Amino acid sequence: MSGPLRVAIVGSGPAGMYAAKHLLAGFGGKGPKVAVEVDMLDRLPTPYGLIRHGVAPDHPEKKKAASVFDEVADFSGFRFFGNLELGRDVKADELAQWYDAVIYATGASGDAHLEIPGEDLTGSLSAREFVAWYNGHPDFNGVAPDLSGERAVVVGNGNVAMDVARILSTDPDVLAKTDISDTALAALRNSRIREVVVLGRRDAQHAAFKNPELEEFDELNGVDIVVEGDDLAEVRGADATTARKLDTLRRYAKRGATGNPRRIVLRFLASPVEVRGEGHVDALVVGRNRLEPGPDGQVVARPSGETKVIETGLVLRAVGYFGTELPGLPFDASSGTIPNREGRVVDGEATVSSVYVTGWAKRGPQGIIGTNKKCARDTVRSFLADATAGSLHTAGTLSRTDVEKALRERQSHVVDIAGWRRIDDVERTAGRSQGRPRVKLSDLGELLRVSAG
Repeated sequence: MSGPLRVAIVGSGPAGMYAAKHLLAGFGGKGPKVAVEVDMLDRLPTPYGLIRHGVAPDHPEKKKAASVFDEVADFSGFRFFGNLELGRDVKADELAQWYDAVIYATGASGDAHLEIPGEDLTGSLSAREFVAWYNGHPDFNGVAPDLSGERAVVVGNGNVAMDVARILSTDPDVLAKTDISDTALAALRNSRIREVVVLGRRDAQHAAFKNPELEEFDELNGVDIVVEGDDLAEVRGADATTARKLDTLRRYAKRGATGNPRRIVLRFLASPVEVRGEGHVDALVVGRNRLEPGPDGQVVARPSGETKVIETGLVLRAVGYFGTELPGLPFDASSGTIPNREGRVVDGEATVSSVYVTGWAKRGPQGIIGTNKKCARDTVRSFLADATAGSLHTAGTLSRTDVEKALRERQSHVVDIAGWRRIDDVERTAGRSQGRPRVKLSDLGELLRVSAG
């Protein structure tokens, strides 16, 4: 074909943004070997994915990756089409026909489960839902977590669990200076929660949280940090990261409770057994674990048989994100990913021509925002190799004009770059008047009205 290759990227989070940048700017600014145009499609009217709806509002430094999108949006070969849902407005096989290649960067929009009785009771939420709620995700406006009790329990002790515990324990006047959802801010101002218990199934040295997230608890005013369930003994041969983690926990343990109005309890060697309640969470049964040698020399946590009941009205399950199946695409239900080889989508043993994947949909929900840069680079390299070899399916694809016409015929409220910039301007303007980065619009109808000008 004559002219540039036309690529659709489905998903505008970090993985999709980095893929677009690699396609349009090349690696290290050297430019791609083939001319490329990129259309980025997203289900939401707003770009950024988890940068907007997953990063804690009191972590503005982690949102700086959004600048990649702003940079990419300035390329003449780039377009954004928001409020377009795969399966509802356009099908995967149509995208494969309309474009020379399609890259899926759709992340992981589901949850791992505890597989215990009662986890679906009202008052038991995934951390993903809770995080999306306080970050103003339009799908989670009505989540309304129950903050009327005095205790919340967070199952899992990774970075997301620490974010959740910190947000529940932070003075709302501090949060009022961030881009937290106004709905969440109002609810947190009325919260009666005074204790957040964070459960980890293994001992402290194997805790999933990173040191910066643990040490950030030092900055919480009016909050005690209590450590339970581990003697925090010296670990012979521990690496510097683990030693630092244990030093911080010993410091917290030594200080203990000092009478502050709120507290976070870090409880180790503890696993949930059952969520109890009649229609609504009343308590969580927690089992005490012991460590035993496992396969390959790994230490594993086993139930000791000892249990304890924690009274609570809110259980937040922070045990991991998980991918969901996309209509028209292969799916590995065991890993929650789109099967692939080096980013090329495969169905069984066969490679699906001209269809690629990157980000969490490719490798599972692991890594930090920056991990997506290399992941996207590797996928784009596979695409460029196929383009150079002439193996892409390019027959019968549509022009830029015809694709946009088809998309707008399917969805009358498509949000383009101009529409997103209207949303961005309204949010930032409202934020300036309140001394905040932005005041997020979280109602889908309002987002669409503002985008239309």
